[in-house]
Amino acid sequence: MSVKLIASDLDGTIIDRNNQISSKNIEAVNKIHTDNLDFVVCTGKSYSVSKKICDQFNASYGIFGNGTQIINLKTGKELMSKTISKKDLLFIITLAKRNNFHIHIYTDTQIISEKLEYMDLRNYVLKDKNASNSLCFNIVNDILDYVEKNDVKAFSIVITTEKNTLSDFKKLLSIDKNIESVFINKRGKYRDNIINKDYEYLNISPINVNKNEALNFLSNYLKISKQDILAIGDNINDYEMVKNAGIGVAVHEAYDDLKNVATYVTSTTASDGAFAEAIDKFIKV
Repeated sequence: MSVKLIASDLDGTIIDRNNQISSKNIEAVNKIHTDNLDFVVCTGKSYSVSKKICDQFNASYGIFGNGTQIINLKTGKELMSKTISKKDLLFIITLAKRNNFHIHIYTDTQIISEKLEYMDLRNYVLKDKNASNSLCFNIVNDILDYVEKNDVKAFSIVITTEKNTLSDFKKLLSIDKNIESVFINKRGKYRDNIINKDYEYLNISPINVNKNEALNFLSNYLKISKQDILAIGDNINDYEMVKNAGIGVAVHEAYDDLKNVATYVTSTTASDGAFAEAIDKFIKV
């Protein structure tokens, strides 16, 4: 088996929890390009939120919104996109408001929210360093009313709280068969250091949309076997991607569930060059 494509998550994998990039990881990305391998950024963020990072890494392809959008970054062509229907958006928002949860929505150029507070606040803090100049933070008085009155093409919607209540809410959402959600815990050792806060959130997207399905699309598009893909990540939304790649790597600080399905777990953290460790181990010059 020879690796022909490298797919990597961003935050917590190449970029550490303080939004810093190890020089070792930058050198490893350069090594990928020297070896003429395609490098794919796989992130839960929209393209506009992470454009400057993609440019810095000179990535070949981008999987954004946990698989809701795929872009050929060499040409700028969108290869695939899936959005949440207005009916489903209204269903999610109505239930979330009843439970007093925080809501924000990702479109291709906007983050829509009533108040910048969790992941949307994090993205705002990091916007000058990470985001496209076209990214707009659209703060609205009533997000339900806004979606009712506007044509919002949402790649994903994020529901957040500081309380331990989202697991039950996830079950409630499951009655809508057009959507699926991933639960992420940002407490304790997974605390969000950028905004210095503990919380949990659900990332909600159209059904059967995730990083692994997006990699399946890319492998078919590029005529590359999944066995020739190295995928690396740290979070629960990387689970299927890492599990099903030819070589699946979890970084040292990854969630335990991800480590359990990985081919290899790095001994180093993102800060110390975990991505570089994986590249050095599996990519031979």
